[in-house]
Amino acid sequence: MSDAAAVLDDLRSESEELDLLVADVRDDQWAAPTPAARWTVAHQIAHLTWTDEVALLAATDADAFGAEVARAQADPLGFVDRAAERLVPAPPAALLARWRDGRERLGRALRDAPPGTRIPWYGPPMSVASMATARLMETWAHGQDIADALGAERAPTARLRHVARIGVRARDYAYLVRGIEPPGEEFRVELTSPDGGSITYGPEGAAQRVTGPLLDFCLLVTQRAHRDDLAVRAVGADADRWLGIAQAFAGPPGPGRAPRGGAR
Repeated sequence: MSDAAAVLDDLRSESEELDLLVADVRDDQWAAPTPAARWTVAHQIAHLTWTDEVALLAATDADAFGAEVARAQADPLGFVDRAAERLVPAPPAALLARWRDGRERLGRALRDAPPGTRIPWYGPPMSVASMATARLMETWAHGQDIADALGAERAPTARLRHVARIGVRARDYAYLVRGIEPPGEEFRVELTSPDGGSITYGPEGAAQRVTGPLLDFCLLVTQRAHRDDLAVRAVGADADRWLGIAQAFAGPPGPGRAPRGGAR
């Protein structure tokens, strides 16, 4: 199985798990506020729906996607919110059906893409595997917002390794988007997966180190929890600074989450 096929399988599983969470939600619960300011459960699903559809457009019609990029450039700080707002008024059943249809069509398009395909995006073009990984990261992160809103607990899975990988690879971006020069040396990242295994990045002897549970690291880099509430630890001043600014997503720095008080 190719790397892209494996990630696409995990993306499907992640989407199906979130689908199970929202499938039986009452209509009034779709209006429940989530930790993201001004976004309800409906906004979260609307955002995933829109992003899947835009990704499908990028994978199948580069010229049409170019027009989407131009619209985004005209309103770089507001186009994501506006896109979600356009879909929120739909009845919950219709929005859910549209999300299901869009993600299935995107999955088929990515599986059918020829080897070596590069998909245009709002930043640099992506490989099929990278696009699938980005969609999984967003599905998991926005799914966490929904779970928090509904008071649901989600068991961490090995699929989180994809989220962690983006977080590590986006280290320098987190500095640059804030106008900070990234450190020149690599960091060592050591994470404990849900099954007790170890996931590592960077040279073993690196002076700057980050350790902790895989789940907590993913909550940190997607800014779904404050670092004070997580068991992620840093050794070294540069690594410590990174934990305060880390982000796995593109775009400007997010507001993050306020501390709840007490690490896991």
